Amino acid sequence: GACGTSHWLNPKPCANAIVVDGDKVLLARRAYAPWKDGWGAPGGFCEVGEHPIEAAEREVLEETGLRVRVDAYLGVWVDTYADDPGEPGATVINVAYYRATSVGGDESAFDRSEVSELRWFDWDALPPDLVPPGTLAAVLAAARSGAALTDRPG
Repeated sequence: GACGTSHWLNPKPCANAIVVDGDKVLLARRAYAPWKDGWGAPGGFCEVGEHPIEAAEREVLEETGLRVRVDAYLGVWVDTYADDPGEPGATVINVAYYRATSVGGDESAFDRSEVSELRWFDWDALPPDLVPPGTLAAVLAAARSGAALTDRPG
């Protein structure tokens, strides 16, 4: 930069969970940009030193009111966190996706600043406006097909 320091635009680590209950999957309608009003998987940025599994479980609780337990690792997808990937300052994110099941909590206590609606969808009746575009459909397909158990931290 102009002051002689480097500014690295490194991807930011995130963790999201595909919360499943039998033949249903929980999706959250985003309450803010990017992808406002699109249906996505609950999740968010990892905190410093936090394992992505812990981040996914924490973010699901914060956003949905549900306590979940991750039971499978689905993979890492890379996206640009912006409505327009070419916009200046767009953040590149590496998202670790996990499959999880609810172990309690209160779904009515979801965070309305981040989520405008929570809904359980039938696997065969998913909404068309999945976000991130392209990515979430692939993640949901991986979650539906089943995956091996993942190692948990600690």
